[in-house]
Amino acid sequence: MTNSLTFRRVLVFAAVLVLVGAALTVAGMIHPPASDNGLPRVARDFLDEAGEAAEAAKAGESKPFEEMVAGSVQGGAASESAEAATIAAQWAEARTAPGIVAPGAYSTAFAQLTALTPIAGTWTDVTAVRYDADDPMYRDYYSNSSGGSGLVTGRITALAADNSGHVYVGGADGGVWRSSQGGGNWTPIADSLPSLSSGDLQIAAVDGALWYATGEANTGGTSYVGSGVYRLASPTSGTFAPSDRVGGTELESTTINALRFDGRGKVWAATLRGVWSHADNTNAGPWTLAFAPNPAFMPGGASAGDPNAAYKNIVNDIAVDPANASHIIAAAGWRNGDAYNGFYESKDAGATWTKVNPGGAINPKDIGNVSFAWSSDGQKLYVMNQSPILLQKPVGTVNSYLDGIYVSNSGSIAGPYTKIAESTKLANAGSALKQSVGGKGYGPGIQSWYNQFLLVDPTDANHVYAGLEEIYETKNGGSTWTTVGPYWNFYFPCWAPDSLYPPNTGTPNRCPQTTHPDQHSAAVGTYNGVKYFFAGNDGGVYRRPLNGSVNKNGNATDWQSLNDGTIDALQYYAVGIGNANGANPRTPAGSGVIISGGLQDNGGSIYRIGGAKMSSNFGGDGGDVLVDPNDGCNILQEYVVLSLSVTQTCANPDPVTNPNAFLDLSQSTTFKVAPPDINARFIAPFVADAGNINNWLAGGNSIWFQKKGFAIRSGSEWTKVYTFADPTKVATAMAYNGEWAIAGWCGTCNNSGFTRGIAVGHYVAGVWTWTQPVSSANLEAAGIPNRYVGGAAVDGSGNLYVVMNGFSRRFTEGPGAGVGHVFKSTDHGATWTSLDNTAGGDFPDVPANSIKVLSNGGLVVGTDLGVVYRTPGPSGTWFRLGTALPVTVTTDVEVGPDGYLYAATHGRGIWRFNLEALLD
Repeated sequence: MTNSLTFRRVLVFAAVLVLVGAALTVAGMIHPPASDNGLPRVARDFLDEAGEAAEAAKAGESKPFEEMVAGSVQGGAASESAEAATIAAQWAEARTAPGIVAPGAYSTAFAQLTALTPIAGTWTDVTAVRYDADDPMYRDYYSNSSGGSGLVTGRITALAADNSGHVYVGGADGGVWRSSQGGGNWTPIADSLPSLSSGDLQIAAVDGALWYATGEANTGGTSYVGSGVYRLASPTSGTFAPSDRVGGTELESTTINALRFDGRGKVWAATLRGVWSHADNTNAGPWTLAFAPNPAFMPGGASAGDPNAAYKNIVNDIAVDPANASHIIAAAGWRNGDAYNGFYESKDAGATWTKVNPGGAINPKDIGNVSFAWSSDGQKLYVMNQSPILLQKPVGTVNSYLDGIYVSNSGSIAGPYTKIAESTKLANAGSALKQSVGGKGYGPGIQSWYNQFLLVDPTDANHVYAGLEEIYETKNGGSTWTTVGPYWNFYFPCWAPDSLYPPNTGTPNRCPQTTHPDQHSAAVGTYNGVKYFFAGNDGGVYRRPLNGSVNKNGNATDWQSLNDGTIDALQYYAVGIGNANGANPRTPAGSGVIISGGLQDNGGSIYRIGGAKMSSNFGGDGGDVLVDPNDGCNILQEYVVLSLSVTQTCANPDPVTNPNAFLDLSQSTTFKVAPPDINARFIAPFVADAGNINNWLAGGNSIWFQKKGFAIRSGSEWTKVYTFADPTKVATAMAYNGEWAIAGWCGTCNNSGFTRGIAVGHYVAGVWTWTQPVSSANLEAAGIPNRYVGGAAVDGSGNLYVVMNGFSRRFTEGPGAGVGHVFKSTDHGATWTSLDNTAGGDFPDVPANSIKVLSNGGLVVGTDLGVVYRTPGPSGTWFRLGTALPVTVTTDVEVGPDGYLYAATHGRGIWRFNLEALLD
């Protein structure tokens, strides 16, 4: 959130969820404590949504979103797991197809893309600046500023460090970055690879080569498959190239949890498709499949076409016994539980594998997502385990899915195991999650199905770091723990509003910096003779001394954010652009346009070209965004599920006239304006008329209209103009230009019973008429395949366009899963024509997310591997648009008032391309 999704604010509606053939479910809210002690809204409204999260996480990718509660809150970890699980399901739904993609399909799709001729011009990264999550300038009522995470970037899922100051990090969808000074001053070193989705990074002891496993493996919805494993022989100075791939296509279109070296000439990979091995000193030769729990479900197997095939061979971790290189252990299983879930070991260097029933405190029938960590001498084996049983508990009965952290003091995978931590013990160890609303809400480990790590100090077998939503440390083998990286600083006695502007007289914040929540990766390295612990999470990478200092609450006082603006791994859903209006006193400093965006787990961002830094002006997740092209401080920002907030001050309240906007709703310059919909997508669509910025449409289960523009102040000001046939049907993409509008929808939206359709709206004399010119059942005959509508557009003549997603499951399939992506209708949706095939080059077999019609009639499409362009006219040809844009997911493309095309990427920030030459 997702997936997983930090710093939450209250969503001011309780969403109603309609189950297919079942009863209505209403998401409830718990009232804030009687005394808020001057806390900001983010902390006062930290709500208990355990029931909603339980249902959502339990569903994962295997149940339709309609079986989850659609509501979320911006109130902290209380909505964290619900959002992470919901987005995991929905981003998968956008790409779900039965079965799995065979190795080689990814290479074919990438070759199709690279075979397109590039259009002249160069993309520029506009968000390669410091991103300040705690900027005091942006402390309106719905801000998360002062939470303590400081400078942030996107999710870091892989980490490696040496003893000479070199640190390597892998962005979730951002590739590999190198620092030669213990962190900071980063350089991207993998941008030429076919995939920038990061699973693991490891430095080989045998020769110092850096191994990069592509394919993020946390089974979150925004986790993308990779193109294999790459080996860089000279990592301190070199860069990865496609020719550095290890083996062939064996590990394409899958994800990789871990790489481990056995010291006897082999490297081992834990993947979504079993355990594989390869020689550790060469790229040559294929990978060898060593173990798959259910081989019939592997590519080419008898059951490869089964809709659940992708869940039958998941290996979550692998480890090599430091005392016996022939002894290898693996943890396999799906987080919801399956017959094959459990511990496995090989005592003969991987030749044979046996399932092990652990003894002692671990229940062998309750093994889910697992992390292993041996002490350097092999005498202690630590295990973190997520519980499938807890995940299946009735709604509202649990507040964590963590089974526990265990130690085998014999070092044996069979145990016996002693439980050294569980959610309550960690909550009582200085956790910020216990502080929230008197201990109500979620506890540590609610996202253990999604993010976790274990790391043992290489010089001390009793010194262990554990990562969940927070970071915990023990120095006595688990007898006691401290929360060295709390979720945030709210609720701690040290927290107080900063005193920065007159007439404010509050006490400055006294809490030390913490990390961003949701931990994914860890490493130990040395810089200038000091050993550091590095942590990668949803907000980037942080470090502290391996044996650092803590305050009286056990929270670390020595964290340093390494997100200095030279690493841009930000994961955007959407971008909006507006001119700087000199008449608006809240306009940010800078020299160019104002850019807003919605981010995974990093709120809404605002940046003016030429400014010193970018800031977060909306908390929680940032979804879609709409910006006034005439005044970039007029912003409509989505949180999630069509929870909309509007501001006309850039959410930067005047400190003189609104000095207490952070704490006092009556002084807020941001207003909640969500339409009263009953069901909406996690990232729900809304648009303005291309010819009138004040006329808006928004889509959930109904389509809503309002014409007050950014002067809207309440959700009651929307008018319902159309409702889909039943509550399971929800809008997925919208466009609006003059008299005509289009809305793509799905419902149900997962692979079981998937349906989709297209509604067309006509606005004449102040009245909307909405129809579906072709029924869902007949759309395929009309030219539209039965796949998810990812984006839509309407040109000035009323012609309609749609682009179709993959149709592939992001973390199990990816590019190469299905053709037929771009379609046009010249008769208002009655018939459709494919625009995929042209004489000069075909549209690549890559999922498509967004489409824009340029003023010259050309088309720009954002795909899972970048941006492509089709020249105007019936015989137009597809090209790659420009150079320098990394090969990562482009979720949104928008044309700014400055003549640039802006691309929001889900792993490398926001980029822009000058359209001047293209449109001449």
